[in-house]
Amino acid sequence: MKIMLTAQFFLITSIFLITYIAPVCSQSRCLEDQKILLLKLKVEFRFDPLASRKLVIWNENEDEDCCSWDGVECDDAGHVISLELDNESIYAGLENSTSLFSLQYLERLNLAFNNFNNIQIPSRLYNFTNLTHLNLSETGFVGQIPVELSSMRRLVSLDLSNMYTGNQPLKLENPDLKRLVQNLTELRELNLDGVVIATHGRNWSRILSSFLPNLRVLSLRQCYLSGPIDSSLSQLHSLEVLRLDLNNLSTTVPDFFVNFSKLTTLSLGGCSLRGLFPSKIFQVPTLQNLDISYNFLLSGTLPQFSQTRSLRIMVLSSTNFSDSLPDSISNLTMLSRIELNNCKFSGKIPSTITNLTELVYLDLSDNNFTGLIPQYPMLKKLTYIDLSRNRLTGSLSSAHFEALSNLEYINFGHNLLTGNLPSALFVLPSLQKLLLSNNQFDGQIEEIPNPPASQIKELDLRSNNLQGQIPNFLFKFEQLNVLLLSFNFFNGTFQLEKTREIRNLSSLDLSYNNLAIDLNVNSSTFSFFPDIKRLKLASCNLEEFPEPLQHLNLSVLDLSANQLKGKIPTWIWEINNRSLTYLNLSFNQFTSLEKPYSIHSLTILTVLDMSFNQLHGELPIPPPSSAYLDYSNNNFNSSIPADIGTYTSRASYLSLSNNSFTGVIPTSFCMAYYLLVLDLSNNALNGSIPSCLTENSGGYLGVLNIRRNRLSGNIPDSFSIGCRLKTLDLSHNSLTGNFPGSLVNCPLLDVVNIGYNRVEGTFPCMFMNTNLRVLVLRSNRFHGELQCPGAIQEWPKLQIIDISVNNFSGDLSPSYFSIWKGMKDSNYDGNEGHRDLRFDFLKLDGFYYRDTVTLTIKGLEMDLEKILIVFTSIDFSRNKLKGKIPDSIGDLKSLYLLNLSSNAFTETIPASIGNLKQLGSLDLTMNRLTGKIPGKLASLTFLSFLNLSFNKLSGSIPLGHQLQTFSADSYEGNVGLCGFPLNISCNSNKMDGVPPLKFENGHFQRKTEIDLDYIFAALGYGTGLGISVLLLLFCPIWRERYFDQVDKVLLKIFQKQRGKNRRVGAGVPRNRIRRL
Repeated sequence: MKIMLTAQFFLITSIFLITYIAPVCSQSRCLEDQKILLLKLKVEFRFDPLASRKLVIWNENEDEDCCSWDGVECDDAGHVISLELDNESIYAGLENSTSLFSLQYLERLNLAFNNFNNIQIPSRLYNFTNLTHLNLSETGFVGQIPVELSSMRRLVSLDLSNMYTGNQPLKLENPDLKRLVQNLTELRELNLDGVVIATHGRNWSRILSSFLPNLRVLSLRQCYLSGPIDSSLSQLHSLEVLRLDLNNLSTTVPDFFVNFSKLTTLSLGGCSLRGLFPSKIFQVPTLQNLDISYNFLLSGTLPQFSQTRSLRIMVLSSTNFSDSLPDSISNLTMLSRIELNNCKFSGKIPSTITNLTELVYLDLSDNNFTGLIPQYPMLKKLTYIDLSRNRLTGSLSSAHFEALSNLEYINFGHNLLTGNLPSALFVLPSLQKLLLSNNQFDGQIEEIPNPPASQIKELDLRSNNLQGQIPNFLFKFEQLNVLLLSFNFFNGTFQLEKTREIRNLSSLDLSYNNLAIDLNVNSSTFSFFPDIKRLKLASCNLEEFPEPLQHLNLSVLDLSANQLKGKIPTWIWEINNRSLTYLNLSFNQFTSLEKPYSIHSLTILTVLDMSFNQLHGELPIPPPSSAYLDYSNNNFNSSIPADIGTYTSRASYLSLSNNSFTGVIPTSFCMAYYLLVLDLSNNALNGSIPSCLTENSGGYLGVLNIRRNRLSGNIPDSFSIGCRLKTLDLSHNSLTGNFPGSLVNCPLLDVVNIGYNRVEGTFPCMFMNTNLRVLVLRSNRFHGELQCPGAIQEWPKLQIIDISVNNFSGDLSPSYFSIWKGMKDSNYDGNEGHRDLRFDFLKLDGFYYRDTVTLTIKGLEMDLEKILIVFTSIDFSRNKLKGKIPDSIGDLKSLYLLNLSSNAFTETIPASIGNLKQLGSLDLTMNRLTGKIPGKLASLTFLSFLNLSFNKLSGSIPLGHQLQTFSADSYEGNVGLCGFPLNISCNSNKMDGVPPLKFENGHFQRKTEIDLDYIFAALGYGTGLGISVLLLLFCPIWRERYFDQVDKVLLKIFQKQRGKNRRVGAGVPRNRIRRL
């Protein structure tokens, strides 16, 4: 028995030695010639030894086996068969290397993520006849891919991706894609991201399916491919990964993708895909990663998901996907990343998402989700959640954040959330960013006596209703970098000294609260202060210029909307060694600049806003680096410097409006080639419009506003091809001559306003079939008919047209208004209806220019400082139009204002006007209309102004709640009209109390007597109006609150108000808003 056990022991030991030890002993060491080649390769390659982790440790030690070196693999005979030298910071030496191309047994070569400094791929690579894997991705190679690569027939994997390195792309032109792959029949993986592939249409699909039938991985991102995707691609039955992002495929997603039974990754982001996405693709059982983002015309809905799906990443952002999220999304138990931002999803966020226990990243922002925010106690791996820019309601509680210890990012901004902020939010252990701006949170933030260590770096509570004092625990957050508390109701005194405890603080915004700011700081302690770069103290009740600020290294400073007065001190231009990039001193009471001032020496100042002050005298020379310059609404009364264009050569926005500038418009403005907005309105400028302003319209100019000046001469007819103008306002001048036909070269125009001049011409039919929204020709010398020739003519966007006080004549065809699509049913929903007409520029910083227009509304001339896109108006008054008012006027369902007065229209009032349920003002006075007032007019419940006077209407005024609310003046001058509110009974011809009428000079006239009661009433009205006007002119806060109320009234008129009205702080100019 003992002998048997001993024998078994030796047998087992022998087997172990044979199995595990023998191979190690028999394995060949690196051959000496291979080692010599590798060491020579190290010398030939030029690389950064501090960044290298492999090459740098290869050495000549005789006892060291080169097969054990990092990045080297050998076969059993000691030949080098694999080199993995990716990320070695190699930048030269490949093109002249002899040692590399002498490694004849090489099967794998990986040089990815080095930088070979814009050289071509060496053609000698074809010497590697045994190569199966070649990876040259992101190595900085440029130019044509050599044809020699096509002879490497044993290649299984080829990666030449070049999306992120190289000043020039790699190209597949000659040879083309076909010549490259026709011999590479063993390929299983092909990555050509960023390579310019020269093929026509769908040929690329056919080539790949013909020559590479066994492909498992195909990645052709940003290869300049075009569509459609040919059905032959369906022959790649083994396909597991398909990436075609950033090509202009401009096609639908083919249904045959569903048949790729092994597909794990489908990435089609930014391909200009359109149509309906096949929902069955979501059901492919092997699919793990799906990205179809940034296909803005691609629509679809999420299906009902069954159990045991493998999907891990779902990215649908910036598509047209809509409808609600299904509760069955909880069946996708492997999901770790969901990106559905900037789509059209609606409904409630399903509470079943809480079952996705693997979820790490959730982004549902920029949709129309409603209801409450679900609680996510099971999502313990969640690090990122963004639900911003929806319509979520309700409050937050501590239960929302229990067990979310890994959460790093929260963004619930731009919703309708209410209630107090729970303390649990501020003590999440991993939280770095907390963004809750633009909600309705209220109450005080509860103080936390001994807050735990916080990782919060950015806290944004702007635009809420938070009250009380700013809690002290915020100043215990040592990692805090950005603190934004503006547009709330915080009160008390804020001491700048508090910020000393937040050593990392770089951005602080306390604007528009009820705070008193204590800036009394001992200058000797400034060295202990954080390095604040961005400081915003707008509307903080400052009465003295805060001199301690000169000791900070500021790059952004906002002191707007305070009570600062006197001179702007010289030291402000010296802050941070003249390194200010943003300075806003608007809405104060500054009168001048302390001399000597050196604005022009600020070489990196990009935003300078000195508007709405009392500055006078000559215009300060602006800094040459400025992109945004606003000197508007001051008392400057000099001429504009002739060389101003020299100093504004980099400017995108320049406003000198609402001053008293005199003289001519300098031609040097034409040197400011990058100008997007030029506003010289409301001054006393004279002379003519420089022709170079229109000749250079092919540059970047989007807004040219020179209204309300004293300009004369012709409008230059030299608008160049490629003109980018969106707003042209030349109104309220003394311009003459013909209307410029060259405006046809400006297809982007939204607003054309040349009202109140002496311009001649016929109706500008050139604007038909364009996106023009506002056309004002009021009070000029236009003539002729309004009909435009052509078979297909329409106004797709026109919402305001005022051609009154001209000499237009002729009849309007019965279908005249049927082509005005911009005034038909408006489907503006939610926040869309709150939008106003504007010109966006410097979009990353949130700058825009707000269009304005002067209209006659209800008999009063009014300046619309904000043109809501739902506001519609037609004013054809005081012309010579005749004939019947077309019944097609009733098609304009969204029309608010209609004025056809003082023409020669005849026949009856169209009953179709009763279809205009949004109509608020109707003026048909001084025409020759006959017949009865249509009964349907009584159903116009929004109608607040009506004038049918001085026509030939007859019969009784229709009974109803609306038409009897107007005074008799609305109906006077119609001899045959009777009924309330007229003092004419329909049963009697007696006209009690109505003075006799007579017809003179084409109009009805009434002999009246002076009534002192009316005179005194008018005097009282005039006094009240004068006081109101003075308040509007000289009190910015009162003015802003007034226009806020006007906005709210208009929104209620045009549609049911949805969402909440955002509170805008006093002192923000109404023609543009800035965010930084």
